[in-house]
Amino acid sequence: MHTIDEIIQSMASRGLRITDQRKTLAKLFAESPGYLAPKEVYEFMGKSYAGLSFDTVYRNLRVMEELGVLEQVMFEEGVKFKLHCREHDHHHHMICLQCGHTYPITYCPMEQTAVPDDFRVVKHKFEVFGYCKECVQEETAASER
Repeated sequence: MHTIDEIIQSMASRGLRITDQRKTLAKLFAESPGYLAPKEVYEFMGKSYAGLSFDTVYRNLRVMEELGVLEQVMFEEGVKFKLHCREHDHHHHMICLQCGHTYPITYCPMEQTAVPDDFRVVKHKFEVFGYCKECVQEETAASER
């Protein structure tokens, strides 16, 4: 897990000005193991920063994602963010829909994708959604009660 100081240093090294709001975002994501929806981040930030707009929060999330500090994933209920994982090699994720735990997929499916000659790929994402062993066991135990 990234520390607050590591996140702040990562943002600063990429030229992002470090404001109190961004320090608070760093703390929030350092202490959150799973994915956070922009609305959750906005509600958390609103407790400390009166008058903060949703647009400002979302813009900061997008900037942090563009700089590689956060990862953005599209869930059925909308986009969510989490800290960028520490893995440096190109990889994808399997994501538990209940607890948000992620497992790296080290194989890239793009290697097996037939890309038409008249199409230039500039980036791609590949996520697999399901339930981790712990969440399946919890669900099974709850249904047996």
